[in-house]
Amino acid sequence: MSDREISENSPSQRDAILGTLLGVAVGDALGLPYENLSRLRGERLFGEPDRYRLIPGIGLISDDTEHNCIVAQSLIAQGTDVDRFLPDFARRLKRWGILLPAGTGRATIIACARLMVGVSPQRSGIFSAGNGPAMRAPILGAAIRDLDQLREFVRVSTRVTHTDPKAEFGAWAIALATNLSWQDQELSPQRFFQRLTETIADEPAEELIDLVAKVIASVEAGESTTDFLDSRDLGKGVSGYVYHTVPAALHVWLSFPNDYRNAVQTMIRCGGDADTTAAIVGGIVGARTGTAGIPPEWIAGLRDWPRTTRWMKELGGALADSVETGATDIPPQLPWWKELPRNLAFLTLVVGYGFRRLLPPY
Repeated sequence: MSDREISENSPSQRDAILGTLLGVAVGDALGLPYENLSRLRGERLFGEPDRYRLIPGIGLISDDTEHNCIVAQSLIAQGTDVDRFLPDFARRLKRWGILLPAGTGRATIIACARLMVGVSPQRSGIFSAGNGPAMRAPILGAAIRDLDQLREFVRVSTRVTHTDPKAEFGAWAIALATNLSWQDQELSPQRFFQRLTETIADEPAEELIDLVAKVIASVEAGESTTDFLDSRDLGKGVSGYVYHTVPAALHVWLSFPNDYRNAVQTMIRCGGDADTTAAIVGGIVGARTGTAGIPPEWIAGLRDWPRTTRWMKELGGALADSVETGATDIPPQLPWWKELPRNLAFLTLVVGYGFRRLLPPY
C-alpha cells in the first residue's frame, strides 16, 4: 500500500495492535456462552450479548485469544524473520497444547499432538479447512505492514495446523482485512475486494473470491448480516468451516467498520461458532478503533487469569515496541504452574455450562 493510500487520520500501529489484542479478547469472552448455539436458542437462553454471561460480569477468554497472544510472543521473539518465526511459533503452540486447553478444534489438537512427538512444523498440519488459522490472523494483520511479508507469515502460521488451501486463503482474507482496517481510513467494500483479488489472483482461490463478491454485493445493497446468512443456508448459525466463518465476519466488519459494539453484538447474534467469529470481528474492528473504541465496561470486565487485561496490554506494548524498533526481545511470559490450573478450572466450568445449556428455556 502506498503512503497516499494511508489516511493521515489512521490510528498508530501501537493503537492498532492493542486494539486488536483486546478487541479479540472481548469478542471471544462475549461470544463464548453462545458458542455452537443456534441464533434463536442463544437468544432465548442468554438474551442480548451485552455483558459477560459465562460467569456473570466476568469475561473469560478461550483459544481464540490465546492463539493471538502466542503469535504476538513469537513476533516479539523473532521479529519479521519468517524462518525463525515458524519453529518458535510451533514450540509455543506445542507448549500450549500440553497445558490442556479446552474447546480446541480437532485439526489444532492433532497438529499439537504431532508436534509433541517430534513431527516438524513443516509437516505437523492436517488437511482441514477449519477456522483456526483465521482466528489467529488478526494480530498478524495489525503487526505487519508489508503485504508480501504478511502473506508469508499467514502461510506458515496456517500450515503448522491446517494444510487445506482454503484455510490459508480464509486466514489471508482476515489478516488483510485487519491490515487495511487500520491503515486505510478511506477503505470501502469495493476497495477491500480489489485488494483481496489482487493479492490472490494467481492462487486457486476462486471459491473464496466468489463468496466475498457476494458479501460485497450484499453490504452495498444494505442487506443485514442475518439476511445474508439466511440466503447462504446459515440461518441456524455460522459453522467452524472457514468458508462459512470468513464471509460472515467480513460482512459484519464491512457493515460496521467503525462501530465495535454493534459489530461484535451483530456477529454473536448470528449464532454458531460465536466466540471465534466475534473474536475475529473484534480484532478487525479493534485495529481501526484502538482500545478507545471498545466499550470500557467490556474491557474492565475481562478478568481472566493469568492472561489478564494488564498482561495483554503489556504484551501488546512489547509487540508495538518490537515493530517500531525492529529489535527482538524476550516477550512477556506466563509460567505453566499458572496456566495449567487455570485451564483445568476453565474445563470444569465449560463442562458444567454444557449441562446448563441442556435445560430450558428452549
